[in-house]
Amino acid sequence: MTEIYRTVSTGRRDDVSPTKCRERRRRRIEMRRQAAVFGEPSSSKNREETIYSGFVPLKKHARTTTTAAEMGGLPADVGGVFPSPTSSHKKPEALVWKGEEGDDEPMYGVVSVMGRSRKMEDTVTVKPSLCKPEINQQKPVHFFAVYDGHGGSQVSTLCSTTMHTLVKEELEQPGCKLEGGGNDVVEEKWRGVMRRSFERMDELAMGTCMRRTTASLCHCDPREAAISGSTAVAAVLTNGNVVVANTGDSRAVLCRNGMAIPLSNDHKVPDRPDERARIEAAGGRVLVVDGARVEGILATSRAIGDRYLKPMVAWEPEVTFMRREPGDECLILASDGLWDVLSSQLACDIARFCLREDAPSGLDLNETATEDDNEGQGSSGQNPSRSVLAATLLTRLALGRQSNDNISVIVIDLKNSPP
Repeated sequence: MTEIYRTVSTGRRDDVSPTKCRERRRRRIEMRRQAAVFGEPSSSKNREETIYSGFVPLKKHARTTTTAAEMGGLPADVGGVFPSPTSSHKKPEALVWKGEEGDDEPMYGVVSVMGRSRKMEDTVTVKPSLCKPEINQQKPVHFFAVYDGHGGSQVSTLCSTTMHTLVKEELEQPGCKLEGGGNDVVEEKWRGVMRRSFERMDELAMGTCMRRTTASLCHCDPREAAISGSTAVAAVLTNGNVVVANTGDSRAVLCRNGMAIPLSNDHKVPDRPDERARIEAAGGRVLVVDGARVEGILATSRAIGDRYLKPMVAWEPEVTFMRREPGDECLILASDGLWDVLSSQLACDIARFCLREDAPSGLDLNETATEDDNEGQGSSGQNPSRSVLAATLLTRLALGRQSNDNISVIVIDLKNSPP
């Protein structure tokens, strides 16, 4: 976790009093609302369905809702049961461009849970068919991102509702069409788009208060907004390329021919001597307080926001441009709640197992859940997509390995969206 160091008590099994049991049950019920899962393709009547993940409604295109109960779900005590949204949950949204064919959208699964953390600061964004096809040689552009907040969820929530819009605006700028010229020209354009989007996002985060109001027009305590920040890993998927921009310690991994290929490098102070040198050159210090941290506070050396740690904590993303190949199997984006306890190769192996054609699509991932956690869930004959199973299994494994952070995972099946 990249937030300010704090000690968390782990003495759950030491107290089994009725009062503590009731408190834990209330906590489980609350955490059940935090998970959101995306299912497989469906008829067009469900194209406008809105799914809630944590704090932010995510727009779905050509997908049905697959609830945790339908797929075996996540254990209820970590926020795994999430009922289908009702009409009271839906909010009117502005008309957005969806593309002409839903079949062009890749299969993907998303799971975002609070886990054992005290509060939910992760957010995720999925935007298939982000912009008009004229931008990319009449081919769709898909956007996926994971944001891991610290010092509060203000910046991560702002990123989840704004970053993709900034990327879209940059792509639609005159002269930014991604056609014509060689691969080097296209790559340079993508790098510029992602860098400018992150720069604008950081400017918005720095000038927004706790109430998401322009700082100069609000009377909030400026110290409250100054301590909030967020990591960001964003992936743009096209018919021929994968573009990943990362700032912080969230991670993107491509599985190609069974091998894990990192598309981002974690900006963790102890693992990056170049980042330590940059921090010290900016006048900052790396102090050891429960590990190496910037000024003894933040364990990641780059992030969006964190006004009080500028310029030591930089916003600049590292951008990776990768040409897609027939051997590409899946792309995994996740917050450090997953990567702190799982290696990139193990995550790829698990995702590959779930995405195999002969893998059981109705795999019950909740057989060990207690009876009281499952009551009232019912059952369903629908099976989730394999990418949903992969994201869920990765989340469960991270929880089983005692991850203490929020866990957000996006698994994108690249075999069913060939280049």
